[in-house]
Amino acid sequence: MDFRSDTVTQPTEAMRIAMANAIVGDDVYGDDPTINALEKWAAEHHGFEAAIFTSSGTQANLLGLMSHCGRGDEYLCGQQAHNYKFEGGGAAVLGSIQPQPIQNEPDGTLCFKKLEQAIKPDDIHFAQTKLLSLENTINGKVLPLDYLRQAREFTQRHHLQLHLDGARVYNAAVALNVDIKEIACHFDSMTVCLSKGLSAPVGSLLLGTKELITKARRIRKMLGGGMRQAGILAAAGKIALTEQVNRLQTDHDNAKRLANGLSQIDGFDINVEHVQTNIVFVKLAPHIDSTALQAQLKQQGILIGSGNPLRFVLHNDVEANDVDILIEQVQSFVRG
Repeated sequence: MDFRSDTVTQPTEAMRIAMANAIVGDDVYGDDPTINALEKWAAEHHGFEAAIFTSSGTQANLLGLMSHCGRGDEYLCGQQAHNYKFEGGGAAVLGSIQPQPIQNEPDGTLCFKKLEQAIKPDDIHFAQTKLLSLENTINGKVLPLDYLRQAREFTQRHHLQLHLDGARVYNAAVALNVDIKEIACHFDSMTVCLSKGLSAPVGSLLLGTKELITKARRIRKMLGGGMRQAGILAAAGKIALTEQVNRLQTDHDNAKRLANGLSQIDGFDINVEHVQTNIVFVKLAPHIDSTALQAQLKQQGILIGSGNPLRFVLHNDVEANDVDILIEQVQSFVRG
């Protein structure tokens, strides 16, 4: 049982069969029919002109940022944004793009007044602010549709582009009970991770205009991201988008189950109402040794992360019974 992240999911049996039987070609030449079919289907399904398959969400985000911004430009994002905090500084290192992070509000949103104050004036002393990047979900929280509409209006008013890091955007769509287009329609570009809760072994998509994706394809090649018979991976990605979305609600239900169970244990502080999707954060009391807890659970075949707060992530390979076992083992640890 692995609660560290939804990145640990194994591909489904249907994915393994599809990968084994995928019709492939050289994608750098544009000859892989399975890649081409996935990109065409994904663009249409999300309401964009074009899409490009990438090896990871980090690469997809980097392509998006570098396609919107040039050397010396700036993008606005949250302090907790993955493409600012957890992607190796790629935008700055490889794109010479300056990030301007803004503190996320408790619900994961960014304050428009603070964003407005961060936009640089048209002056040779400053980087040129070109882009606002949002993330949905952000630490498991869902950005409301009305907030996305306000973000679109904000960027239009300030002549900015709007990008979405949609690593878990389907968790957001399921939580809101809306079609993915109702989220995607507000953005100039977005990424979608095919692994994580959707269970594909490898891959993400970047979606945008034909012009942006053409530029991204050139940058992907420059970054070493051009893959040959990549249709083997795209075959699993198509199943992720067509067969795995509806089951995300199970992960959300299991997250609530876990939050409710852990909240009854002394020293585990959780606001159950804040659990909106498949991620649970738990604040530990000083007397709880998270390292010792991690070690004891590992002996029982249960993997969790470390730190305080602890993060638990539910996914396709964790069932309700596994959640109950985890709760029982944590209770046993606390009792000593």
